Amino acid sequence: MDQRWRIIGTTSAAVVGTAITGSLATDTSSTWYRRLNKPAIQPPSWVFPVAWTALYVDIATVVGRSLADLKERGDEAEYSELRTSLAINLVLNAGWSALFFKGKAPGPATVEAAALAVSSADLVRRSRAANPTSGAFLLPYAAWTAFATVLTATIWYQNR
Repeated sequence: MDQRWRIIGTTSAAVVGTAITGSLATDTSSTWYRRLNKPAIQPPSWVFPVAWTALYVDIATVVGRSLADLKERGDEAEYSELRTSLAINLVLNAGWSALFFKGKAPGPATVEAAALAVSSADLVRRSRAANPTSGAFLLPYAAWTAFATVLTATIWYQNR
């Protein structure tokens, strides 16, 4: 297997691990979650797994390709920075579910969601620098995490 596919495969495995970790921490059937007052902007429950599946495929594809492009160009500094940015983003991504659902802590989850939104914007910026065309495909991820921050903050506010 050549280096390009190894990088894309490793990136995909990290994203799949994040998706699994986040889904294991998510419990929308818990009494605590069902009793929360949800805002009018809350999408129907079926939207979340559909959106997240598409976004995880997007992250794996775009960042994997961007990392491979940087490695092929020999741009080790940018490669390392994008890889670190992805690692931070994936930790924040999985961490939100643990804070919100397992920790039952919408306040800290709001702060964490804001950090995830900033991290997602950074991931878009770095991916676009590596490959402007494919990097633009990460914009929905940044938009979704910004929306998730607003949604989490609203849930927190309505349930204080």
